[in-house]
Amino acid sequence: MAYPDALFDLRARVVFTTGARRGLGREMAFAAARCGADLVIASRNYDSCAATATEIEQATGRSVLPYAVHVGRWDQLDGLVEAAYARFGAVDVLINNAGMQPVYDSLNSVSEKLFDTVLNLNLKGPFRLSVLVGERMVAAGRGSIINVSSSGSIRPRPSIVPYAAAKAGLNAMTEGLALAFGPTVRVNTLMAGPHLTQATAGWKLDEMDPAHNPFAAHALQRPGRPEEIVGAALLLASDASSFTTGATLRSDGGMP
Repeated sequence: MAYPDALFDLRARVVFTTGARRGLGREMAFAAARCGADLVIASRNYDSCAATATEIEQATGRSVLPYAVHVGRWDQLDGLVEAAYARFGAVDVLINNAGMQPVYDSLNSVSEKLFDTVLNLNLKGPFRLSVLVGERMVAAGRGSIINVSSSGSIRPRPSIVPYAAAKAGLNAMTEGLALAFGPTVRVNTLMAGPHLTQATAGWKLDEMDPAHNPFAAHALQRPGRPEEIVGAALLLASDASSFTTGATLRSDGGMP
């Protein structure tokens, strides 16, 4: 096996990704399978999740368990974890990717229900999943947890205040769980900047006035492509980052 292949080898490992039916989650799940991992992929929409699972299985030959769940609902997560362990007997990597960034007219229009929904999905669910899986990882003697955060957590705009607050909480949670689950389990934050996914399909970059390009101040002066999250995710998932925990890896094109 070539050195790069060995460094990022995920064979005989199980990678569990939430929010994996599309966008960044789908790219990360596909990449893990291409590196040899079997997968658990979770999403609220079972049919779409199952379709993604079939695509991955056909393309890579790996086994994939699709599971319908609302990550923001605490009482659904025990069943999700039990199903993962019943199918594969282990989870070696947990990627807490599921999230939502709602649109609202004004801060005053944010309802209590919307606020709670945002925090439940972006923070409460990842906490509960990390605890359920992380404790089993500790018992098994190894594991990696990746919390997918957002550049908004350190650069909060008025249009994303609840989301930014939840992701900032996720950043803090990473550091606490790294201490709680060490020395055998690593916990890191993958802080994603703007990427072109279904959620940003309305962006008409070719029509933007160069003088008002929102990415002009970024080092790379553009948003990311979905597949550009893969390298950072594989680094944190694999033994290539064996001495990295409690850390935040930014994948944001050099956002100032």
